Amino acid sequence: MLKRHLALYLKKYLKKYPIVSVTGPRQSGKTTLTQTTCPDYKYVSLEEPDTLEYALSDPRGFLEAYSENVIFDEVQQAPQLFSYLQGEVDRNPTPGRFILTGSQQFLLNQKISQTLAGRIARLTLLPLSLAELMERPKQSFWESGKLDKTLPPKSTLYTYLLSGLYPRLYDYDLDPQQFFRDYINTYVTKDLQQLLHVGDLRSFQNFLRLLAGRCGQRVNLTSLGNDLGVTHSTIKRWLSVLEASYILTLLEPYYQNFNKRLVKSPKIYFLDPGLLCYLLRIKTPEDLQFHPQIGGIFETFVLSEMIKTYYHHDQEPPLYFWQERSGQEIDIMIDHGQSLLFPIEVKSSQTLTQRHFDHLHYWLKIEKNPQDKGCLIYGGKEWQKRNQIQVIPWYGIS
Repeated sequence: MLKRHLALYLKKYLKKYPIVSVTGPRQSGKTTLTQTTCPDYKYVSLEEPDTLEYALSDPRGFLEAYSENVIFDEVQQAPQLFSYLQGEVDRNPTPGRFILTGSQQFLLNQKISQTLAGRIARLTLLPLSLAELMERPKQSFWESGKLDKTLPPKSTLYTYLLSGLYPRLYDYDLDPQQFFRDYINTYVTKDLQQLLHVGDLRSFQNFLRLLAGRCGQRVNLTSLGNDLGVTHSTIKRWLSVLEASYILTLLEPYYQNFNKRLVKSPKIYFLDPGLLCYLLRIKTPEDLQFHPQIGGIFETFVLSEMIKTYYHHDQEPPLYFWQERSGQEIDIMIDHGQSLLFPIEVKSSQTLTQRHFDHLHYWLKIEKNPQDKGCLIYGGKEWQKRNQIQVIPWYGIS
């Protein structure tokens, strides 16, 4: 069983708060994390019909039966329970009484903010990071300025891109094609039906494939709606559900500094490269090497690894991109505060040339820019240093 970095923070907050929530996508390992971290806790799944009926019909009796040291799994199924939990922990605020897990950030966090503010610590668990899979500490060169030049793993970059990093794939040696087909049919569409009551699932699955084809590009709601024959508002609602279910993320542009001629619409990325590859109908690692969208797929991998590094260490990801209308851009910007931004370029190529550094050099030379360092992450295996730019191979990013 692979050790999850978030376990440290789960233990920490169980000593301080009466309730701790762990949200994340389905199959990210929330149940395994909570049960292995707290083996003496009772486990109650609110996806079981009789348990859910008990919680909804008699919430006071339900909380009396499960009053302490209990894990409520998929708690968004019973949103009415949150108000009763508030009263329960107000009467008895002993730390560590309840762990709540859920796969829908949209509903769960809405209820938490309304009823449990100040009584609950919130954590987010995404699929495995590469660091967790390789059983090593996080790297985060952009934070520490230090490097642990680890050796590459046995599997290739393309194998990880195709398989993604959902824990179940590695725990049971599953076929990625079968896993992601079932994942979309069982979980993604189920969440959509529950939240939006969508009847035309075929249109929604076509929507997912359209998004996959535009991964790493700026969002154009009108264009997506026209391609699918649905309204602008429908596309917006579908995107919000996919984001709330941790299927994709919108990377916002950074435009507060340096000049006014900047792009201001977000880019769209999936949070797992394996799901993206499945939606693009890529079936083998060999198909990836010269695929026309390898750049966007590799960017998805890098961005998702960085997001995991922050969430799995109880931090909000301060990540953006930067792009001028002239075409100059930086793939990922890390906001360290006080106008200090750390630029990262992402290149899927295994061989670097001087032109791969052009955007970084341009950005670092912008007038009044206090940053003098940057980073380039690429698909090769060598650690390099090019003047003020650190070059990091794909396996050393998280």
